[in-house]
Amino acid sequence: MLINQEYLLESIMQEPLIKECFQDKERWSILVEWIEKHVLFEFLGQISRQVDEIVDIDPDLPEPRILEKATQYIVDFLNAHSASVRIYDPQTEQMLSYGSYPSDENQRKTYIPLEGSIAGEVVKTREPYLVPDILQEKLYDNKSVIKKGVNSLMGIPLEITRFFPNERDMVGVIQIYFREKGRNFTPLEIQVANVLSKRLSFVIARKKILAMQRVNDKKEAIVRHIFRNLGTRGGIKMKEVFNRMIPELADIVDLQSCSLFSVADSYTDVILEAGYPEERGYHGIGKTFPVRSVPSFELLLNLREYTGESAYEIVTPSYLLVLDIQRSELISEGLRKFAELHRINSILYIPLNVDGEIRHLLVFDALDQKKRYTDDEIDIFLFMGRELIKAQKMERLDDALHDFKNPAIATAGFAKRLKKLLEINGISDEQGDIHKCADILLEETTRLQNLSLGLYKIGKAEEVDLSNLLRRRFEINKEAIREQLKKNITLKEGPFDFGLRVWCYPIHLERVFDNLLNNATKAIPPGGGMLTIRTYKEGEWACAMITNTGYISEEDRIRILEGEGEGRGLYIIHRIMRLLKGTIAIERGENTTTFVVRLPLFAKEETER
Repeated sequence: MLINQEYLLESIMQEPLIKECFQDKERWSILVEWIEKHVLFEFLGQISRQVDEIVDIDPDLPEPRILEKATQYIVDFLNAHSASVRIYDPQTEQMLSYGSYPSDENQRKTYIPLEGSIAGEVVKTREPYLVPDILQEKLYDNKSVIKKGVNSLMGIPLEITRFFPNERDMVGVIQIYFREKGRNFTPLEIQVANVLSKRLSFVIARKKILAMQRVNDKKEAIVRHIFRNLGTRGGIKMKEVFNRMIPELADIVDLQSCSLFSVADSYTDVILEAGYPEERGYHGIGKTFPVRSVPSFELLLNLREYTGESAYEIVTPSYLLVLDIQRSELISEGLRKFAELHRINSILYIPLNVDGEIRHLLVFDALDQKKRYTDDEIDIFLFMGRELIKAQKMERLDDALHDFKNPAIATAGFAKRLKKLLEINGISDEQGDIHKCADILLEETTRLQNLSLGLYKIGKAEEVDLSNLLRRRFEINKEAIREQLKKNITLKEGPFDFGLRVWCYPIHLERVFDNLLNNATKAIPPGGGMLTIRTYKEGEWACAMITNTGYISEEDRIRILEGEGEGRGLYIIHRIMRLLKGTIAIERGENTTTFVVRLPLFAKEETER
C-alpha cells in the first residue's frame, strides 16, 4: 500500500462537491483502491522511467549537451513548449546560458544579470518562480519569445552540492516554457519538475566526479611529458614540450594555437617565449610587444580598468575570455585581422602568478566559439602554465650548462698559459702576453657569470660590432682547440668588414658564434683541415661566415635548417636567431661546409620606437 487510504478518503469526502454527489463511504474506498492501482501506479511508473532516463544520461557528454537532453525529457513529460538552463557564475555574478531544448543557444543572450531577472530570483530564493503571463511579467525582458508561441513559464531551481569545504555550490535555474496564456500551474507538475531537476543534479555531480579524475589524469600526463623530455639526451626543449602537451587539451578546446608570454620587469613589454604551432610567420619566438599596444594585456596586468561591453568578453580574476574578437575593445586591430585570417573565434588569456606577481601570460586561440570554461578546465590550464614556466627555466638551465663547456675549457687553458708565462718571464711583460691572457680570463669569467644570470635575465640590448665580436669568439675557440690537443687545424681570419653594427643582447650573439665555431671544429675530419671566419655587408644585412673542412649531405643540411638537427647547440642557435630576427644559411662546397649568419644592420630609430 503506497498511500494512506483512510487519510486520502477523508480528504476527498471533505470536498463540498463530493459531499453532494456521494455519501456511500464504502464505494469511495473501492474508488480509492482503483485510483491507486490504475492511476497512481501508472503515474509513478512514468515518473520512475523519466527519472531513469535522466540519470542514465552519459556523463561523458559536454555539460550543455547533458542539460539539453535532460530538458528534452522534462519538456516531453510536462507537455511543455521548450526549456532552457542558466548557471550562476560567481566570478562574473551573471547567469550564464548553459543549454536548451530545442537547442537555441545562438539566439539566446550569453548571460543575464543576477539582479532583476527570473533566473536570479530562483537562484537567490531556491524556490520555483511561476509566470502565468510572460507579457505581464516585469522580470522577464525578452517579450519576443511570445512570437514563438510561448506565453507562460516555470522557473525551477537546479542545485549541485559542493564536494569540498572551499568550493561553492553550483546553482542555476531550469526555465520551462508553455504555450498557454494565463496558465494555472498545479502543485503536482511543480513537484514533478523539482524531482526531475534533482535527478539532473545527480548526473552533473557524477560528471564532476569523472571530471576530477580526468583533471588528475591530465596533470599526470603533462608532468610525464616534461619528465620524458628530461630523460632525453637533448634535455628540455620548449618546442617538444608544447607539441606533447597541446594534444592533451584536445577534448577541452579546439585550438588553433597556444602561446606563452613573459612579462618584462617594467610591465612595459611582453615577450613571446614559446608557441604552438611553431611556424615562421605564425609564432615569432622572441618577439616583443609593447603592453600599451594590446588592451587585453593591459587589463590582465591591472594597468587599465575594465570598461568594455560584457557581451563580448568574460572578465574574471582567474582568466579573460574574449567571446567576440571583432567587437571586443580589448583586441587590437592587428589581432582582429590575424584572428579573421586564421579562423580564430575566441581567445582565452590566463595570467600566471609567480610569488604574487604576474610574470607570464598563457594565451589560447580557439577555433570554436567558447562561451565559458569550467573551473576544472581553468585548473588544467593553470597547471599547464605553471609546468611550462618550470620547463622554460629547465630549458635555460640546459642551454647555460651546454654553453659552459667552451668558456670553461678556454679559461682553464689561458690560466695555464698565464702561469707558465709568469714562471718563465717573471714579472716582465714586454710582449704583452700576460696582459692579454689576463684580459681574456677576466672576459671569460665575466661571461660565465653572465651565463649564470642568463638563467633568469639576459642583460641589456645594445649596439654591437659584429666583426669584433666574432674575432673575440674565434680567439676563445682557438684556445679551446689548443687545450683539446686537436692537430692539423689551420685557422684563418678575415677579411673583415669593420663597422657592421647590429642591435642585440651580446650574450645571445656570443652563444650563436660559440656553438657554430664549436660545431665547425668538431666537424673537421680527424686528419685535419681548416677553419676560417670572415664578415661582410650584404644590402641591409650584416653577415658572418664560418667555414670548415668537412662534407655535409643535402639531407643533413635541410634537416639542420629546419631546426631538426641533433644536438642542443643547433637548437640554441635556431632559437636565438629567431629572437635576433636574423637568418642562417648553410652552403656546401666540394669538401667544405659554410654557415652564413645574417643579422639586420642596426638602425638607431628601431630602438626609439
